[in-house]
Amino acid sequence: MNKATIPTAQKLSISLLLDDHRKVKKLFREFESVKNDTRKEEIVREACMELTVHTRIEEELFYPALRDADNEAFGDLVDEAVVEHAGAKNLIAELESMKPGDDLYDAKFTVLAEYIEHHVKEEEEDLFPKVIRKKIELQDVGAAMVERKEALMAEAMA
Repeated sequence: MNKATIPTAQKLSISLLLDDHRKVKKLFREFESVKNDTRKEEIVREACMELTVHTRIEEELFYPALRDADNEAFGDLVDEAVVEHAGAKNLIAELESMKPGDDLYDAKFTVLAEYIEHHVKEEEEDLFPKVIRKKIELQDVGAAMVERKEALMAEAMA
């Protein structure tokens, strides 16, 4: 999805989510080539933190706004996304209690990457275009998402 084609009413919220998608995809790619356990752990911790914050802003603000705007159009897509988030959260919790070298550490992060790739594809190819087609007004939600993300990131860094 190209950010330049996103209308103003959805730009802030969708751009924020797209930026998050790009960031974690980059981390997943980097992990594939890293051999150093210290760097692997840094990548996993950063990706898990980013994904945790991302899922929170989607579940607290973005998805409810879509349901409120048109539950008929977005209900099933949002339900599937929430279930996908649950699977990712389980893997994140497991990874947060592990370290490189533990059994299945690399495999769990690889599967998390696959879950997220699937989720991102559905959002970018189905959900976001539908939001744009239906002209869902998300300007206020976008501002709230930015504010909430900043607060969650500060909390995660503390």
